[in-house]
Amino acid sequence: MSTARRAPEGLSSDRAAADLDSLLGLHSVKGTHYAQFRGVEQRLTRVIEALDRISRALVQTGEGPETLVLSVVRAVAEHLEAQWVVFALCDGELERTGPRHLMMSGDGTIYAFEGVQAARTPSHLPDEVLNRLNDILRNQTTGLNRPMVDDHHVHVPVQLDGRVVGGLSAWTPAHKFIDSADTVVLRILARQAAVALLNAALLEESRHQLTRAEQAFAKATEHAADLAARNVELERTQRELSAVMRQRLVTEERERIARELHDSVTQSVLSAGVHIEVCRRESDPATAERLETAGRLTRNAVEQLRSVIYALNQAPSVEGLSLEEVLDELCSMHLPDDLATEVRVTGTPRDLSDDLQHAVLRIAGEALFNTAVHADAGRAQVRLDYQADRVVLSVDDDGVGDPAHLRRVLRAAAAGDLAGRHRGLANISARAGDLGGDLRIRRSRLGGIRVVVDLPEHPNAGSSAPRESRTPHDVRRAER
Repeated sequence: MSTARRAPEGLSSDRAAADLDSLLGLHSVKGTHYAQFRGVEQRLTRVIEALDRISRALVQTGEGPETLVLSVVRAVAEHLEAQWVVFALCDGELERTGPRHLMMSGDGTIYAFEGVQAARTPSHLPDEVLNRLNDILRNQTTGLNRPMVDDHHVHVPVQLDGRVVGGLSAWTPAHKFIDSADTVVLRILARQAAVALLNAALLEESRHQLTRAEQAFAKATEHAADLAARNVELERTQRELSAVMRQRLVTEERERIARELHDSVTQSVLSAGVHIEVCRRESDPATAERLETAGRLTRNAVEQLRSVIYALNQAPSVEGLSLEEVLDELCSMHLPDDLATEVRVTGTPRDLSDDLQHAVLRIAGEALFNTAVHADAGRAQVRLDYQADRVVLSVDDDGVGDPAHLRRVLRAAAAGDLAGRHRGLANISARAGDLGGDLRIRRSRLGGIRVVVDLPEHPNAGSSAPRESRTPHDVRRAER
């Protein structure tokens, strides 16, 4: 197919070619058309180059604010062939980010007074550069809150959320003129710098918050570890105090038994020996010989009692023993030797408060002493039952005691009618009542007496008033 065009009717082919050349601007009859075309082409090339520089600056955002600002300043310097470029943030704006300012000379040297690792400290700056830097830093931006353009100088404000937070300025040499397209390029670069610095500030704030959170967590962890250590130390101290308390209770129980033996049994045996000696002197020889034997046996009994009293006063250590083991130790102290004792623990053993341990050991000691002295028993059984929120202590024997008689004795002791005798049951009842517990006396399956003390682990739980123990009348009525 032929590509030749026919000339319009009435026009020669030479005339048509001349019109086409005029439209294309290649051989225009007007001398200005080609110059304008070349100017547009140059501006378009500069815009494309500026866009390339802007894109190169944009990709530096992820490398931190200093790299980004350096990239922005270099892009301005390359685009304008600038002799000086100034970037600065106003005091009080974006305080958690940097760099706060930097300058670039025509040879590509970076200057800054502080905060830029890749910069030199300036020893001399042109007056217009130094004055512009001071104006922006001091936030004296009244005349710098909008773009300023002349032939060889351009300034655009760095804005964020409608307020001026800094400025970007450049000065060009005499042969380099600035037009409106250059202002657009600087405004784009200034906005990118503002966004990058804001992101850096937010990142820095996040890091500070994370650091504070980590410090708070570390402090809380340290505090928790300190509390755990203190708790371990407190538990150790509590165990030591409980051990000391049990040692003291065992010692006091041994001393009490020794006093009872010395003040009552020993004195009675000594008195019996004196009477035997008097009777021996006034008796016939055959009777005197028998009384001599009785006196010798009495003296031997006194010596044995003194040995027992001495042994009781030499208190053994119960350090490290559990409550069950201390109860075993209590059982071994009580006479007579032919009284067989047994300790049983049911439930899940746990640490009890000092007051509760004290009450359990004291009550067990009182009950065992009563069994040894008054029950004429051959067997005694101590049972400690750990329940959900309480402990139940019971002492059983196979002696000759009568529960009804003991309840009467308890009522009389509570009324103060026994002149100091048989205070053991009254002491047990008082100790139980002090802890919100109660005392029950009944017939044991072993055949003798069963003394049961029910002690709550937390006496005042669920009530503002302490629980009162049962009266002797209530005990008797409950056992009927």
